[in-house]
Order: sequence, then C-alpha cells, then structure tokens
Amino acid sequence: MAEQHFQLEVHESGLNPHKVANGEFDDDGKPSRTGNLWTTSAHIITAIIGSGVLSLAWCVAQLGWVVGVATLLIFSLITLYTSNLLADCYRSPDPATGKRNYTYTDAVKTNLGGAMYVACGIVQYANLCGMVIGYTITASISMVAIKKSNCYHNRGREAQCSFSNNPYMIGLGIVEIFLSQIPDFHKLSMLSIVAAFMSFGYSFIGMGLAFAKVVSGGGQRTTMTGVEVGIDISAAEKTWRMFQAFGDIAFAFSYSQLLIEIQDTLKSSKPENKVMKKANVMALLTTTTFYMMCGCFGYAAFGDRAPGNLLTGFGFYEPFWLVDMANIFIVVHLVGAYQVFSQPVFSAVESWANMRWSKSTFVMGEYPIAIGNKFKFNANFFRLTWRTIFVILATTLAMALPFFNDILALLGAIGYWPLTVFFPVEMYIAKRRIRRWTNRWLGLQLINVVCFLVALAATCGSIQGLSKAFNAYKPFQAKE
Repeated sequence: MAEQHFQLEVHESGLNPHKVANGEFDDDGKPSRTGNLWTTSAHIITAIIGSGVLSLAWCVAQLGWVVGVATLLIFSLITLYTSNLLADCYRSPDPATGKRNYTYTDAVKTNLGGAMYVACGIVQYANLCGMVIGYTITASISMVAIKKSNCYHNRGREAQCSFSNNPYMIGLGIVEIFLSQIPDFHKLSMLSIVAAFMSFGYSFIGMGLAFAKVVSGGGQRTTMTGVEVGIDISAAEKTWRMFQAFGDIAFAFSYSQLLIEIQDTLKSSKPENKVMKKANVMALLTTTTFYMMCGCFGYAAFGDRAPGNLLTGFGFYEPFWLVDMANIFIVVHLVGAYQVFSQPVFSAVESWANMRWSKSTFVMGEYPIAIGNKFKFNANFFRLTWRTIFVILATTLAMALPFFNDILALLGAIGYWPLTVFFPVEMYIAKRRIRRWTNRWLGLQLINVVCFLVALAATCGSIQGLSKAFNAYKPFQAKE
C-alpha cells in the first residue's frame, strides 16, 4: 500500500522516477529533504528555550515549591502528548504514508475543514509576528544590560545607568534583514544549532550563578506556597501574579505553531512522524531539565524577590564579565530564534504571491550569486523586498511599543490553548474517528478544558499587566 501511494505521488509530481530513486527529489516533487533527529531537535530547542527560561524563577516564586514544580511538570507532559498528536497530522490520512501537509494550517484544513483553517491561520500568524517583535525587544534589553553591567561595575551599583533601547533594536533589525534572505527552513539548520548552543550557554550561567549563591549561604527564604500576602503584596495582586505565572509557564513550553513546518524538513527515508516524536521527547526532556533547574535554583537564591529575568533584571552584578557573556549568548540565540519564528510567515506570503503572480519575473525569478567558490545562493527580488519591509515594520513596532512584552504575554496566553492543545486534540479525534462520550474522548476534552481555563486566567493576568503599562506609555522612548 505504501509503495502504491509513493508511486502515485511520483506520477502526480511529473518527476522522473529514477531521479526520485536516486535521492535528487522527494516523492512530492520537491528537492530531497536533509533534516534528521538532531537538526529537528535543534530547531525545537531554538524555538522553545527563549530568554523566558530566565523568568521561571519569578514564576516559581509566585506559585511556591509545590504548585510551581507541579505546573512545570504538568505542562511539559501536556505539550509532549499534544505535540505527538500533531506529529501524526503531517501526513493524511495515514500518518506514515499519506499526503504531506506542509504547514500547520494545511494540516488543520485537511482534517477539520475551511472554517477551522481560517481561525488557525489568524491565531498562528498573529502569534508568530508577535514573537518576532517581542524577540526584537528582548534582544535589545540584553544588549542594554551589557552596557549597564559595565556601568555598574565602573561607577557602583547606585549609579544612574539608563540607556535607550532604540539604537540596539535598529542594529538588530539590520542584521535580521540580511539573515532573512535565508530562503526557507531547510537552510536554517546551522543557525538553529548555533542558537540552541547559545541557549544552553546562558541557561547554564544563570543556573550556575544561582546555585553558587545558594551554596555560599546567600540564598533567601522560600515557602511551599510562594510569595506571601502582606505589606508588600495584596491578595488580589497575588492572584493576578499567579495567573500570569501559569500563563508564562504554559507559554514557555509552546512550539506547536512551528511543529509541522519543522517536521517538513525531515528526510523521507523513515516515517517522519516517528522521527518527530523522538525529537519531541529529546527536546522537551532537555527543556524541562533546564526549566526545572533555572526555576528552582533561581527561587532558592532570591526567594520572594526573584527578578523577572535573572540576567537582565540584575539579580547578579558580579562577575560582570560572566553576566555580559550570558547576555551575548541571549542576543545570538534570539537572532536565530527570530528567523525560526519568521520563516512560516515568509513562506505563507511568498506561496500566495507565487500563485497570484506566477508569470512575474519579479516574484518568480531566481538569480544565482556566487561569492568565491563555496558561498552560493539564489537572489529573488520579491523575497528581498518583502522580507526587508517585514523586518523594518517589526523593528518600528518594537520601538514604538515599549510595553509590547505585555502584549506578547497576551498573544501567548491567547495562542497557547488553540495551537498547542485544541487543534491537535480535535485533529486527532477527527483522524481516529473517536466517538463522543467514550472514555478516550472524555480524557482528551478534559485536557482541552483545563488548558482553556489556564489560558483564560493567563489572559486576564496579561490584560491587568497591560493596563499598568499603558499608564506609563511613551512611544519610541523605551529605556532600561
């Protein structure tokens, strides 16, 4: 059956079967994919371990040891389970031999229909664009933190060290304009591997500094229930913070909006869903280990006063060179993560343009350029123009909205439940034709409802934080 399906796809693609057999092209007519378990895991780790890992100490401080650790473990398991469901949706109807779905929205359209396809597209691309803008802000904060660290080291911790983020956002935008010309996910492997190593680097530094503070006797008082209601915090503020912490932890495990696109880079020699499930396990095991250590060591070191970011929030001032190195790692990681999150947006717009203006040389023309004997790439005028405009717009919005991290938290809270839980669960139910009110159906819907309630609570917490940010809103005047 699998062999018959393979021959049918080769026939429909119009390819010479010998070229497919020789490995020049895959069964769908596209150049042979080269991804493997390691490159796929690197893409996932680059996407999932953002600089938000350094805020987990604050999250655990709001929730306490019991709820904080349990929340990290529960959302890790939920994400692994739903990601494996989604991996089976790459091919339809059979997850090993069916027709490929190249994007998340393609999988939703195939399994759930046109209305769900539109809804998924709106949520997914809003989320991806929000991440790109948020990463621009976060990277600039780390760049400013390097300058502030040196300022505090030279002038003392009480010095007034405040610098504008805008020049750093502009510099990052210029770098991303060049990197955005990487044509697609298939060419991002090396950048993702470098970014993944950078995430390990700054996570180890954050954990190491926190661990050193604890073992040296400088750790602060912690409790089983987290930040205590009293003079510094009201019961209402405690509740809002807990909601936000739930949302931050849930969102920290979210990468489903990229999963199908990442899976499409895998070689066809083995069923892609099996390799993807191994990559899910490897990446989430690695991620959860880092999250647990960063969150727990950070809380043990700072107690209720855990900063929102261990490295840019100046939980640590010395050794200043090590803090600077960690922030450099954050910047390099976010440069790569920017491209991982923007590639699906680039692909969607360019696929639409290719269908709309299929005879235009501006849109379709590829012009080979060689620099030396080794560095060769294809230039495309539409790709150059539109991606440059996208980066400029993202940079401008990041500069205009200094409170955009609060908006990003809102986008994350809204996007987590549908993209990580609802659509994978509903597609699995549709593919397997699971009947209503059976035990399996009830179990899946229980996950759906619980995650929806968490997302709703996180949304409320984000809106409350956003209302505070608006009170101090000064466009193009973000300072750290």
